[in-house]
Amino acid sequence: MKLLKLYLMILVTSAVGLYSQQRMAFIASDVIRDKFPEAQLAEQRLQSNVEEWKRQIEQFQIKIHNLDLKIKRNRLIWTDTERMQRERELKDLKNKKTSFAQEHFEPGGEYDKMVKTIWEPIELKIFAAVRSVAAENSYDFVFDKSLQPVPYTNYKYDLTVKVLKRLGVDTAALEAELNKKIEADPRNKVKESKQRQSKRRRSRRVRSASEKQEMEQREERERSDSEEEEEELIPPGQIEKEIPEPMNKEKK
Repeated sequence: MKLLKLYLMILVTSAVGLYSQQRMAFIASDVIRDKFPEAQLAEQRLQSNVEEWKRQIEQFQIKIHNLDLKIKRNRLIWTDTERMQRERELKDLKNKKTSFAQEHFEPGGEYDKMVKTIWEPIELKIFAAVRSVAAENSYDFVFDKSLQPVPYTNYKYDLTVKVLKRLGVDTAALEAELNKKIEADPRNKVKESKQRQSKRRRSRRVRSASEKQEMEQREERERSDSEEEEEELIPPGQIEKEIPEPMNKEKK
């Protein structure tokens, strides 16, 4: 978990000053961990160990409470030797409890070691999926919305669902939810409207060009037909030649 956060923080830090020049997207790593089956199993395993450690600490506390109560009740009955022995036992129990808690929950303790052992392979898989999806969609930077909440993000640039799909998770419900968020964003509606207007203009231009070309072709055909008709007409001079000359009149 810490490893993935470190990778994503490096990406975000490296992006400072380049936002306006680079393509950026985001993910929600907490959603990915919640939906990724391997991450769910890892979390269950980790929590199971944590609960067991807490249970042992609680048992220490119960023993400490009972012994302390016993000492107070029998302070006047026990001899000094008995009382001092019980007080040493109480001190040992308190020390054991403190030592156990430190060994398991302090930085560098059993909890941190187990997190690294269990989570590191899973986080590497998630990180590889993020890199793959980002490269496939030509994004230069990907930041984690779970680490750094922002006032506004356009869900059109949310790669969370794509990353989960790359990890083999069924994302049908998540995709439907994401599409609703994208459609509900006024900025996307404006862009879609502009795109539709641009398409209509292009369509009109194409239609006008097509009509113009068709008209030119029709005029060309008409000119061609007219020329052919003219060629079929017999020239006047030729008509005169073909008319037989009148017979010579008899000489008077």
